[in-house]
Amino acid sequence: MSPEELLQQYQTARIKTDEKLTRLVNNPFMFRMFLLGKLPMAFFAGVRIKHFDANQCSITVPYKWLNQNPFRSTYFAVLAMTAEISTGIPSLLAVAPKNPSVAMLVTHAEADFMKKATGLSTFTCLQGQEITHTVEKAILTGEGQTFDALTTGVTESGETIARFKIQWSFKMRGG
Repeated sequence: MSPEELLQQYQTARIKTDEKLTRLVNNPFMFRMFLLGKLPMAFFAGVRIKHFDANQCSITVPYKWLNQNPFRSTYFAVLAMTAEISTGIPSLLAVAPKNPSVAMLVTHAEADFMKKATGLSTFTCLQGQEITHTVEKAILTGEGQTFDALTTGVTESGETIARFKIQWSFKMRGG
């Protein structure tokens, strides 16, 4: 099958899966069950979905006893996990069609911390469409592609606490 035919097959499958998966991710109960089954630490940390669509993904995590560091703020690893999930959900949606199958993997992460996280933290990634275009390029070229997804964490009052750059690698399986 030609790369163009594979891309057409992928885009057709996306039309069928996007709405269904978006509805599932935005269902608080189903999202929590996903976390319990696939990311149990996120489940116990209290990670929640705030908003998800083809362009944007917002994930929250509270400051609580289980998530704390010795400095009375949210432990940086909990913030990193939440940041990664805010870029990972759009990536999962982009690779959801099983034919052609595309693998995804975090290959690099960078973070800048501006303020202590002492309440509810919300991480938002606004690059869903760009992630999808990167997956499409991996299908068209048959070569692995990387994408640097940016996510910003803010407090309930909108103050920036951290910025993360999570690099995702996408590669067509068997291609």
